[in-house]
Amino acid sequence: MREIIVCENLSFKYKNTEVLHNVNLSVKQGGIVGLLGKNGAGKSTIINILMGFLQQNAGKCSVLGYQSFFIPPHVRAKIGLVHEGFTQYNFMSIDEIERYYSAYYPKWQKEIYYDLIDKMKVPHSRKISKLSCGQRSQVTLGLVLAQSPELLILDDFSMGLDVGYRRLFLEFLRDFVDTYKTTVLLTSHIISELDTFLDEIIILKDGVVVTEGKKEDFAKNFHSYSLPISLSNVLKINETIVNIEYGKKELLIFSFNDEKAIKKYLLSIGVESRIVENMTRKVMNLEDAFIGLTGRY
Repeated sequence: MREIIVCENLSFKYKNTEVLHNVNLSVKQGGIVGLLGKNGAGKSTIINILMGFLQQNAGKCSVLGYQSFFIPPHVRAKIGLVHEGFTQYNFMSIDEIERYYSAYYPKWQKEIYYDLIDKMKVPHSRKISKLSCGQRSQVTLGLVLAQSPELLILDDFSMGLDVGYRRLFLEFLRDFVDTYKTTVLLTSHIISELDTFLDEIIILKDGVVVTEGKKEDFAKNFHSYSLPISLSNVLKINETIVNIEYGKKELLIFSFNDEKAIKKYLLSIGVESRIVENMTRKVMNLEDAFIGLTGRY
């Protein structure tokens, strides 16, 4: 399958602060990929490099077969981008802004724009300035989808959408991707809503990719186990235990190792067999697993 985005040993510094550390990732054609991480993990920096707004200090990054800092105009027209600070012409109406944008994109499909807009049930003559924050965001998303992009990048797709508009857009986007085979790379702070939506995930922690691949594989291979809080002075984060979260009466350890391997490890460091046998595995959704891998703070 064709690789739409490829980053190899990507590093970037803001002054003396290293934000990305030898990042390697790839996004294949088709499907929806979540670029996930806490604030400051490097998500927006990667997107700015992909779009050529920043140039990396080391490594390589290509988009649609071209180096990210030299994407020719005819290829850039195949990329739809929504990011924080997206500028709209608020003095225009819903109809006027559609006509304005359509002139710049040869594959423009106005029916896609109006299909999303009409779900808001507002007149097409209404000025953008008179719309709510969520409605303005829907206009922005409709304009980007109408471009018929080969690659769609959404940096924090929620953009002030309330829960109803977020759900509406996710359903619309899923159908759009399945119909037009567009590749989507998105970031979001609302991980819980992406659990049944993403095809693949890339998780960043402190400027490093800590896991990448199919969401189902991550859910299958990343585990949480409950143990007594009395072990807090015994257990340490290492190659076996990637994170520990402490509660009042229990602690949770997180690992890519299965239950058999964890029990063997615990016995090897001197944990009593009765405690090991009483260890329980916790069921996690995507948000639980994300927090377990990246930490609460």
